[in-house]
Amino acid sequence: MSFTRRYFLATGALAGTAALPGLSFAQGSKVPEFKLKLGNDLPVTHSVNVRLKEAIAAISSDTGGRVAIELFPNNQLGGDADMMSQIRSGALELATFPGTVMSTLIPVTSITGVGFAFSSYDKVWAAMDGAVGNHIRAAIEKINLVLFATVWDNGFRQITSSTKPIKTPDDLKNFKIRVPVVPLWVQMFKTLGAAPVSLPLAEAYQALQTKVADGQENPLALIESAKFYEVQKFCSLTNHAWDGFWFVAGGKVWKSVPADLQRVITKHINAAAIKQRDDIARANVDLQKLLEGKGLVFNTVDNTAFRRVLSSGGFYSQAKEKFGPEAWGLLQQYAGEIA
Repeated sequence: MSFTRRYFLATGALAGTAALPGLSFAQGSKVPEFKLKLGNDLPVTHSVNVRLKEAIAAISSDTGGRVAIELFPNNQLGGDADMMSQIRSGALELATFPGTVMSTLIPVTSITGVGFAFSSYDKVWAAMDGAVGNHIRAAIEKINLVLFATVWDNGFRQITSSTKPIKTPDDLKNFKIRVPVVPLWVQMFKTLGAAPVSLPLAEAYQALQTKVADGQENPLALIESAKFYEVQKFCSLTNHAWDGFWFVAGGKVWKSVPADLQRVITKHINAAAIKQRDDIARANVDLQKLLEGKGLVFNTVDNTAFRRVLSSGGFYSQAKEKFGPEAWGLLQQYAGEIA
């Protein structure tokens, strides 16, 4: 069976439940001892939520119904900022957050999103499964959140546009581009001469539809699942940044879960993250073909000129100062010299 068929069968099956207030996959007749809510801002058909659905079912089965996790995708519990507040207060037990989004609270979590830092997935996973991931994890745990070991893949980010393909930095001059509420990326696009419009993901489609923004930037998987192709004409393969999702548990709630159940939850969530990484790796080629079929026109980009503008504009020197020499040194161990 090909990945494409399996992926879209899975996402289609999950999409049928999208109208429900939450996606509950608890099994068995027992009344659960632990009912946990899991929230994120991703569309219901995104590979993260497809794999979470599978993990939730496996957790329920392996715990004999003692743990029931209800999945709330697509900002059903509010945007990332809302869910961050909820998980810190104990109103939400579990969530997935991009590292860059968490940076509004913990700045170092966005270091992996430095423009054009990573050139390949080999370097990304070596860093995230190694010293860079450990450094970020230690910073997050200081605010009483529990980080699961395996980082999920958000992907390398590309630029889409309703007006023109982005081939050189000059094409970004005064270009209204929707970016997440991530200071690092706002500054990056300002340095490149663009006019960034910082909005949560839930507001991105409407912003593109109403021309509040002429373009946006996201990985291909999200461009497809959020249906940005309906309001965009061009997709430029810039690979300008990579970001991942952290699976997070509230510290107080997690401590209340017995160790044997923690082990089951951890095992299945981390295994699902590895599968999701593979999903994205296999899907990227298929997704480009799929999006071309929906009308998006693709072009490749030489990122040399973009990096030169970021360097001469002080973006890299400012980022190094912001993250500090220790974190910057760890990043360069895996990504290579960034300047």
